[in-house]
Amino acid sequence: MAAAGNCPNTLKTYRITELTHEIRVARPSDAPILAAISIEVWLGTYIRRGVNAFFAEYALNEFTSDKLRALLEDRNEHVIVSENEDGLDGFIRVSHGKAEPVANCSSMEISTLYVQPRHHGRGLGRLLLEQGLTYARNVGSPSVWLTTNSENGHAIAFYLKQGFEKVGTTNFRIQDQAYLNDVFRRMV
Repeated sequence: MAAAGNCPNTLKTYRITELTHEIRVARPSDAPILAAISIEVWLGTYIRRGVNAFFAEYALNEFTSDKLRALLEDRNEHVIVSENEDGLDGFIRVSHGKAEPVANCSSMEISTLYVQPRHHGRGLGRLLLEQGLTYARNVGSPSVWLTTNSENGHAIAFYLKQGFEKVGTTNFRIQDQAYLNDVFRRMV
């Protein structure tokens, strides 16, 4: 796990509504849970009218325990999770060394910020984002960038409210299909 030695395992504990959330660095044993959260959030966000075989195959092949475990063991990846009394409910993934999709972005990407939909509006996304930004700052990155689907109005509004600026567009690809994504950047 990237830079786990630079960061204590438990970063912070917060009480949000009726649940207490511990914000901590992910462990390899979290991989199957992160895979399940990824499938839940990805399908719920991007598949609006029904799941077809194309998207089902993508989700089931992309978000596997093995792939998430390998990611957690990659020194260029840093994953922070939110955990309540019942289990994990969200995570942020910060990736080092990523090629910038547009000019003037650093090589530090917020690759994933997923919070289970039933926990939206409680501040978990903001808390996870703050921890990801703190991590980026601590390892010396001047800024971070991320992409989000151009039709994902909720995510776009969230990132703009958190101080990100739109700096361009790129495409997210699944096989030969391309989906327009906005690129956002924030100084840390």
